[in-house]
Amino acid sequence: MPSNRRRFIQYLAKLFDLCALAASILVALIVFSSPKEMTLSSFVAMRIKLGNCLLFAFLLFVWHSVFIFCRLYVSKRLTKQHTQFVEVCKATMLAAIVLLAMSAFFQLQVVSTRFVVLFWLLSTLMMAGGRVTARWLLLALRSRGRNTRHILIVGTNDRAIEFVRQIADRPELGYHVVGFVDDDWAGTKEFESTGQTRCCTFAGLSNFLRTNVIDEAAIYLPLRSYYEHAAELVALCEQHGIVIRFDAQVFKLRTPNYRVLDLEENSRVLSAAGPDDAIQAITKRTLDFLVSGALLVILSPLFLVVAVLVKLTSPGPVFFRQIRMGLNKRKFTMFKFRTMVANAEQLQEQLLSMNEMTGPVFKMKKDPRVTSVGRVLRNSSIDELPQLFNVLKGNMSLVGPRAMSFRDYQLFDKDWQRRRFSVKPGITCLWQIHGRNSVPFEKWMELDMQYIDTWSLWLDFKILLQTVPAVLRGTGAG
Repeated sequence: MPSNRRRFIQYLAKLFDLCALAASILVALIVFSSPKEMTLSSFVAMRIKLGNCLLFAFLLFVWHSVFIFCRLYVSKRLTKQHTQFVEVCKATMLAAIVLLAMSAFFQLQVVSTRFVVLFWLLSTLMMAGGRVTARWLLLALRSRGRNTRHILIVGTNDRAIEFVRQIADRPELGYHVVGFVDDDWAGTKEFESTGQTRCCTFAGLSNFLRTNVIDEAAIYLPLRSYYEHAAELVALCEQHGIVIRFDAQVFKLRTPNYRVLDLEENSRVLSAAGPDDAIQAITKRTLDFLVSGALLVILSPLFLVVAVLVKLTSPGPVFFRQIRMGLNKRKFTMFKFRTMVANAEQLQEQLLSMNEMTGPVFKMKKDPRVTSVGRVLRNSSIDELPQLFNVLKGNMSLVGPRAMSFRDYQLFDKDWQRRRFSVKPGITCLWQIHGRNSVPFEKWMELDMQYIDTWSLWLDFKILLQTVPAVLRGTGAG
């Protein structure tokens, strides 16, 4: 969830700024206090006084409010570095003025004009230096393909082209323009003269979204003449769980999770299908990493025993590898213990008439391709354990909609079902605890939507707890 990572970075930036202000005050106190006055014992005594603590806490609160007012914590992904430095200087100047005013009001003798100037210089250097360092680290990651955002541009007017030029001038920011979408209009030739090309028309957009990785759709259409058309496009993106970028307060969305994000001083609203609680999302990823790593170590003897049994009882590899659809339809290789004969995927075409599941998914209770050891592994869900490697890598989560194969995804016939790909797939979810293969496909998809719309850490915890008895009962396994 990129948006949640961004919000988590914002929290870290706020914490860093408060620490920088506190450090600046401390250094200024040491510099402007005489050696006789600033002994270790006197410093400790000053810090533990309740009045000093309350005053300092109030000062931090006021400074924090000032920084929010100065818009230091809105998205700076496309903001130039010197512009960001000027913003920091203005914010710290206001913080210094607040310090000077409070010192006069509370008659703080140690806070002189030189004290405030030193405080301003130190806080500016630390806050600006922290941002330069953070920016360098983030840009280094993005230039190596990490945190990349695939964005689709809807419209081919001057505003759309200018937006793309901003991105093209700074490829290290991590935005990848997938293409433009538009019909023929009076400015089409002028658009094509810029060297840009269209990837599809409005009529082909639905199919294009189904077959390509899209994280955001930026809509640059003349709203007066294209409002109804644009509203349809927004609804389509909502169905796919794609983040939408457009002018604020223009469309009425049914999805409850939306937020305001500034981009180069232009207010935009991003509507996302997934959860928007940064702390919970980061906690989820941290728990995924720690729990999957710990389980892989603890279960390593079981992995070894299963690997030997699979290898001895059936020719072929120990692990079954298959391309699955991940976050926003990104493909990844999923691992499971092999429970079928080595050429099982080729034999599936001969068994399609015996499929016992509705929808695109293929399942048979007495599948002739399953080996004797494989049936035990399936009934106990031990075959799913290698997916912990995918969780550790970040392709999957412990809890989330089940990862679909590329074949099954191609057979989806309703766009609203594709919103399940707006979050990471998981090893278990509501489908797992409600009967697995005994649940009709439509109900399965509805359970996935329910999970996305009501997600919380507590829900994940409840699903994990209910998965254990469901696995022991073997509910719907096979």
